[in-house]
Parts: sequence; C-alpha cells; structure tokens
Amino acid sequence: MTGSNSPSNQNDSGVRQPVPWLWLILGLIVTVAGCFLAWYIVGTWLLQPPAEPSGASEPSVIILTAPPSPTPAPTSTAAPPTPIPTFTPIPTPDTADAPGELRSGYYAEVANTDDLGLTLRGGPSTRNIVVTVVDEGTVVFILDGPQEAEDFEWWQLRLDNGLEGWAVGNYLIPAAEPQ
Repeated sequence: MTGSNSPSNQNDSGVRQPVPWLWLILGLIVTVAGCFLAWYIVGTWLLQPPAEPSGASEPSVIILTAPPSPTPAPTSTAAPPTPIPTFTPIPTPDTADAPGELRSGYYAEVANTDDLGLTLRGGPSTRNIVVTVVDEGTVVFILDGPQEAEDFEWWQLRLDNGLEGWAVGNYLIPAAEPQ
C-alpha cells in the first residue's frame, strides 16, 4: 500500500484492478457522436426557414369590409308590463256514468269475446308482442285512441294492476268507473 490519498484500484483481496480506459474512451465517443447527431437533426429539420408557397409569388391582400352599423335607438327606461296569465282549469270528466261511446279518459268493459278474453298488445298492430289477455267483464281505463291500423280501431288501455297496452275496440263497450 502506498501512502497517497488517491483512490485505490484494489479489490478486497488486495489485487490491483486495471482502470477500464477502453470503456471510458468508447463511452466518450458514443456521447460525442450522439451530441453531433442531435445537433444535425435540429439543424436540418427544426431550424429550416418556412417553405415558400407554391403558385403565387406574392401574398394576396384581403380587405374585410362590413356594412355600417345602424344608429342605435334610445332605449326606454321602463319595460312594458307583462300580462299575468289566468289559470283556466281543465274540467275533469265525470266517469261515474258511462259515456255513449268509447273515449279516452273514460272506462270501458271487455265484452263479446265468447269468454276468450281480449288480447292486450305492445302497440296498435297484430304484429306487436302480446302483453296479456284480459278476461271478459274486466273494466279498463282508456288512455288514448282510437288509432286506425290493419282495418281495426285500436285503443290504448290501462288495467287496474298498471299494465298498459293496445286492444281492438270491437270488444270494448263504454262503462262507468268501477267502485
């Protein structure tokens, strides 16, 4: 061992290791080459002047003009009064008595089905899915209708359990609201 303060190149067993000069020089060369390559890329691609437009040699001048704005009229200080709308109640239909014909907002009874029941469908067509079959004598609420489809008059109905669907009006007769 020498008495100098320089770093030692010895391993634990006291054998001196050579300094990897070859790797240091190769690392320096790779670093310098990388810096040169980066400088070349920046100089070639990023710092180029903008390309000249093809076609016209001089830029076109566009002059924008707008029509003169009208002279503003003096505004009034008070706004005109807004009329207050009046509430007109919509009369509630009296469903205690059966109407003379089928109407939306009233009740109807399933009848004339020969105890087969009335098919309630998802829409006003025989091609729509069957929701349920309503027993003869059942009173239903008419939501909408009539709607003509497939040579039938269709009515939108709601059952007392909340199910809704469309049925042919041939098997419905006007009825009073069930008690």
